[in-house]
Amino acid sequence: MNPINLLRAGTTMAALMLALPANAAIADFGSCGASFKAAAVAQGINGERVDQVFSGIMPDLSVLPLLDAQPEFTTPIWDYLASLVDSRRIADGRALLSQHRALLDQVSAQYGVDPATIVAVWGVESDYGRVFGKRPLLQSLATLSCNGRRQPFFKGELLALLKLIDKGDLNPDGLTGSWAGAFGHTQFMPSTYARIAVDGDGDGRRDLVASIPDALASTANYLKQSGWRTGQPWGVEVRIPANFNAALAGRGKRKPLADWRALGVTLADGKPLQVSAIADDSNAAVLLPAGAKGPALLVFRNYDAIYSYNAAESYALAIATLADRLRGGSGLSVAWPTDDPGIGRDERRELQTLLLARGHDIGSADGMVGNATRRAIQVEQQRLGWKDADGRAGARILQALRNAQPAQPTAFRLPAGYQQLVQSPIVRSNVSMKDVQGLSTGDFKGFTAWKVETPFSTAAISVFGGQLLSFVPNGGQDVMWLSPTAKQASTPIRGGAPVCWPYFSRQGQSNDVPAHGFVRTVAWQLRDARRETDGSVVLTLAPPVLDSLDLRLQMVLRIGRTLEQELITENTGSRVQTFTQALHNYFNVSDALKVDVTGLDGLTYLDKLDNGNAHVQKGDWNLRDPRDPGRSDRLYTQAGGHYVLRDPGFKRAIDISTSGSRTAVVWNAGEAGAAKMEDIGAAWRNYVCVEAANAGPDVIELAPGGRHSLKQVFKVKPF
Repeated sequence: MNPINLLRAGTTMAALMLALPANAAIADFGSCGASFKAAAVAQGINGERVDQVFSGIMPDLSVLPLLDAQPEFTTPIWDYLASLVDSRRIADGRALLSQHRALLDQVSAQYGVDPATIVAVWGVESDYGRVFGKRPLLQSLATLSCNGRRQPFFKGELLALLKLIDKGDLNPDGLTGSWAGAFGHTQFMPSTYARIAVDGDGDGRRDLVASIPDALASTANYLKQSGWRTGQPWGVEVRIPANFNAALAGRGKRKPLADWRALGVTLADGKPLQVSAIADDSNAAVLLPAGAKGPALLVFRNYDAIYSYNAAESYALAIATLADRLRGGSGLSVAWPTDDPGIGRDERRELQTLLLARGHDIGSADGMVGNATRRAIQVEQQRLGWKDADGRAGARILQALRNAQPAQPTAFRLPAGYQQLVQSPIVRSNVSMKDVQGLSTGDFKGFTAWKVETPFSTAAISVFGGQLLSFVPNGGQDVMWLSPTAKQASTPIRGGAPVCWPYFSRQGQSNDVPAHGFVRTVAWQLRDARRETDGSVVLTLAPPVLDSLDLRLQMVLRIGRTLEQELITENTGSRVQTFTQALHNYFNVSDALKVDVTGLDGLTYLDKLDNGNAHVQKGDWNLRDPRDPGRSDRLYTQAGGHYVLRDPGFKRAIDISTSGSRTAVVWNAGEAGAAKMEDIGAAWRNYVCVEAANAGPDVIELAPGGRHSLKQVFKVKPF
């Protein structure tokens, strides 16, 4: 599809629609816009208000393919249900049932819908308010109103949304939702919102975006208006006889309960078909969502009420079965007819973690399976010799990667010419310092460094080792600690953020290679630099190419309100390479004995000070831990990637977010250990290391042509 002309910010709705189509498949936005504005004015909406609301909006043609790609109709039902009725959603839903018990009891008494069903809708629609949808609502509906096969429907939804905004129920600023225009905690379409939404908290407004009481009461009202029958179940799992005529199955093919019993249908455990609160003459339908070999369900009127929320069997079954689990049920007894069951979010995160460990550049392990994850799965399926390398995230590939032999770090040889590279650095740059405002070179505490000044912060990066030495937010203390006795090349610099690569410590290496890798003791090159529109400065640096090493490294630093640092490793060889790495951050603290680090509670760590034995972190990390007070050398495996270093002395908290990092290392040598280190000594209470790493059992395995990213972001907040 050829691009259409995009519109300048500040255009009115009519101007938006005047963008000319590049081919016949794109609607005439001009006439569409004119007719829409006329329709809005005819229904009492002020024309200037329409122009104001749509100022700056541009059509988003990416929503059009989604009209025919809804997961309820394209995803195998076992995958669909596994993703929505998983252990995390069940646990969260049960917790919210308890938290909002008084509200839910009140709503249930008023509308006759049980609390578990209300909360199940909330869980499936927005993961209990976590996922509202990221698409600008007005933009999506404007696009769909003038393009695609359901234009009249979406024009009606757009008009309904404008009325809600005009009435004051909604603020248009930052209003987002699904590609189709559903939004809020329980994802109402605008026309449904206008017709069904109620004021559940009594503030005079119906706000399903910011008010949980409004959202839950409105959901219950929707189900009531759709024919919900108080006290009745949505359905039950049943067993069908061997000679059952599958043509009788289907939501629209109803028979009295007694007739199904006469046809040999029983409860799932084989007992006679008797259902509490359902009379023998009540109509019911048999569903076989995966055919006669899968689960069989007998559904009643309340199933239809759920189905009306989103007309898809998979969707209705997700709501119904999640509600059962929230009540304490154990789920369906008959397995789905597949040798590759679907997996929930925790399992998908585990799968993504295993893919990241093999060097696949898929972002973070967030449990969301997108194109990058599917491509990585396909590569692993092909590597395993599977003929059906379809990229599907299922139990089979997860188990295969679990069973794979743990990767061992490559034993690297000392690169040829390495000793010649270990020398006092000279500035090597592809960039003219004069071309980038705020970037210069010079001395920083005795080190040749690139120095950065932005409207928000300053920073210094040593040419020797490509090492961040300093990051100072305006008006604050330096985030990084640098040893007052740190020496110039060729000794590694103690402090800042040393780059340990392609191995951490000497993991998997012989004693004739330097500790913590090759790149912290060579001069780096500045390959690119730019100043962004907000004043931030972005630098791209790299160490020299090391002979006999098939791995290549570059580092990207973004200095501004926050500090972002990314290590990018590529395998340019023809064989799989395994490696470990770390950004060995030395954080400047007021007193190491008085700070703590959150985000580690419950994690398993390997304690180097206890011969590498495994322990479980109890509570926040600090040097007051009674198990081994006053010192720390802990390697946390399967770490979560978000930590906060809280410092009451400096009255600040350093928020540390990482991606592509499965390990966190927390280190302070302690008084006795520091006394043996000339470049720490009495200064041991002035630093704490919290390192973004892949080390210990968390070895990265990188396929030929593969690329791995380890990233960290520092934000400083008051504490």
